[in-house]
Amino acid sequence: MNWYTADLHLNHDAVIRFCKRPFSSVTAMDNQICKAIASLVAADDDLWIVGDFAFARMEDRPQIAARFSALPGRKHLIFGNHDRRWVRDLAWTSRHDIAVVRDDDTSFVLCHYPMMTWPMARYGSIQLFGHVHNNWLGSRNAVNVGVDVWNFAPANRLDILRRATAQPLNAHWNDVEPGSYLE
Repeated sequence: MNWYTADLHLNHDAVIRFCKRPFSSVTAMDNQICKAIASLVAADDDLWIVGDFAFARMEDRPQIAARFSALPGRKHLIFGNHDRRWVRDLAWTSRHDIAVVRDDDTSFVLCHYPMMTWPMARYGSIQLFGHVHNNWLGSRNAVNVGVDVWNFAPANRLDILRRATAQPLNAHWNDVEPGSYLE
C-alpha cells in the first residue's frame, strides 16, 4: 500500500506557531506525527514524503536520523524547500523533484509545490502536494497531503480520492487545459 504525507517539519519548533499546530512542544509534535505514521504504515508499504521532512540544527540531526530509521515502510522523498542536504542524504528508498506513482487504478503526480498542470493531467492524474500547509486543501484534481490538513497522519489512495471528490473544480483548469473537463 502507498501512503502520502507532506510538511512534517520534524524538529521545527517555529512551525507550531506559524501553522497554529496544537502542540505544546516540538517533541509532542514529532511524537504524534511519528506515532500516526507507525500506526498506519506497514513494513512492506511505501511512504511518500512530499517534501519538508525535517528542520534541525546540527546537534539535533542524529535525533532526526533516528526518528527516520524508526519509521516503517519504504520511505521516498519528494524534495521540499526545507529538505537540506543532510535530509536528502538519509537512507531514502528513492529521492525525486517530481514523481509519478501508479497506485492501483490512479496516477498520482507528486511535487512539493502545487502546480497549475502536470504530467497526464488531461488523462485523470491527480497532483499531490504540500508546501501550503493549512492554507489550501486543493481542488478536484490537486490534493494537499500535508499533515496540517490530514490530522497529522498520512493518507492513502482512497482517503485522497474521497477528499478530491469533495473539493471544487480548479477555477483556472480550462485556462491551462482547455477541452479537458473534470467530472
